[in-house]
Amino acid sequence: MANYKYPKALSLFTFFLNAETIRKNPIPFHNKNFEKYGDSFSVSLGRNRKIMLTRDPLIVKHILQKNHKNYFKSKIQTKYLTKYLGFGLLTSNGEQWLKQRRLIQPAFHKQKMEQLIALMQHTIQTNLEHIETTKAVAVFPLMNTVAFNVIAKSLFSDSEQNETLSRLQKIIEQIQVFLVKEVRLPHKGWWFKLSGQVRHHKNLSEESRSILRTIVKERQQSNVGQDDLLDMLLSTRYEDTGEAMSMKQLIDEISILFVAGHETTANAMTFTLFLLAKHPEIYSKVHDEITKVENETKHTIEQLGKLTYTRACIDEAMRLYPPAWITDRENYEDDTIGDFHIRKNTLIGVSFYELHRHPEYWEHPNKFIPERFLGDNKKKTAGHYYPFGAGPRMCIGLGFAIYEMVLTISYIAKRYYLSTTQKEVQLNPLITLKPLDVTILFKER
Repeated sequence: MANYKYPKALSLFTFFLNAETIRKNPIPFHNKNFEKYGDSFSVSLGRNRKIMLTRDPLIVKHILQKNHKNYFKSKIQTKYLTKYLGFGLLTSNGEQWLKQRRLIQPAFHKQKMEQLIALMQHTIQTNLEHIETTKAVAVFPLMNTVAFNVIAKSLFSDSEQNETLSRLQKIIEQIQVFLVKEVRLPHKGWWFKLSGQVRHHKNLSEESRSILRTIVKERQQSNVGQDDLLDMLLSTRYEDTGEAMSMKQLIDEISILFVAGHETTANAMTFTLFLLAKHPEIYSKVHDEITKVENETKHTIEQLGKLTYTRACIDEAMRLYPPAWITDRENYEDDTIGDFHIRKNTLIGVSFYELHRHPEYWEHPNKFIPERFLGDNKKKTAGHYYPFGAGPRMCIGLGFAIYEMVLTISYIAKRYYLSTTQKEVQLNPLITLKPLDVTILFKER
C-alpha cells in the first residue's frame, strides 16, 4: 500500500462544526487554518479520503502548470454548471476541453480583441453617461449591467433586441443564484428536485438557449459580416475535420461566455472603484494619467497601452479581491508535491485570495498599493498573482476583460469624482468573489 502523506488535517467533526459558517463565508475559516497549520492543510473525510486546501505557490504552480495534465476540474466546478450551461471551455475536461480551446483561442487573439474596442467604448459610454449624481449609487448593479452589455454587444453587434437581451440577462442571473445554492447546499439536492426548482431552472436555461439560437440563425441567414465575436466563432474550424462547431456546441460556448465574461468583470470593476473612492490621492493620479495620455495620442489602442497606472490600480484591486477567488483540481494519478504524497482523486482547493494576501510574498499585504504592478516591481509578483488562473486553462478572455476594465475605469475617472463613506467592503464568496452593498457618490467634474 502506498505511503501517502498529507498536510496537517482537521477532523471531519471539526469541519462539520463549522459547516454553517463555512457555507456563509469560507474565507475566515480558511484564513484561521492557514495561520494555524501553514500554507496547506487538509480535512479528513474518512480513512482513505482527504481534501486539501492550499495557498502554497509551489503547489499552485505544480497543479496548474508543471503537472497540469494530471489534474482536472472537479465535479464541484463541472457537475452543476453543465446542467445549465452545457459542455464548453469552462465546464469540460481532457480531450473535449483541449479540442475546444484550440478551436476558440484564435478568436481571442490580441488583434481580434482590438477590433472590438470601438464596440466596447460605445457600450460603456451609453451605459455610464447618465449616472445618478445626487445620491450614493449601488455600484455592482451598475457595473453588472455595463459588463453584460459589453459582452452582449461584442457578441451580437447588430442586435437591437434590447428586451430580448434584457431577458437573457435576467435568466443568467437567476441561474447563477440557484447554482450557488446547489453548490453550497448539496445535502438539499433532493429538495431542490422535489420542489421543482431544478426543473424550473433547466427550463430557464432552455429559454436562454432558444434566444441564442434565434440570434445565431438570423446572423447565418443574413450573410452579412459584423466583425464581432459571433462572426469569429462562426468562422472557426476544427483542424482535423475542417468543420465548424455544431449549433449545440456553439450555444454551449456562448452561454459560458456570458456567464464567465460578465460577473467576474463586474466584480473587479466594483472593487476597483471602491478602492479608488477610498483613496482619492490614488484616484487623482489615475485622472492625471488619463489626461496626459489623451493629450499625447488620440488612438485608443495606443492610449490603452500607455495607461499603466490605471492598469496597475485594476491589478492591485484584483490582488486584494480576486474575482475568481478559489479554484479546485483533482488528480488522475497519485502524485508527489514537495513534502506531500497524495492519493489519486484528491480534491485540492487553491485559495488565490489567501495567496494574494500572503505576508511572505506581499509587503503590507492588506494595503492598496498599485505601484506593486509598475516597472520592475511586477517581477516580484510573478508566481504569486493569479487573477485569471494560470497554465493552459488560464482565462481565455483575459485580454478582453483588461481592455473592458481599463476603458470603463478611465471613462469614469475623466467624468466623475468618487467618494464613499464605507470603510470596508462586505464579501460574498460564491463561485466568484462578490462585493455586497458597495455604494459610491459620483460627482461630475
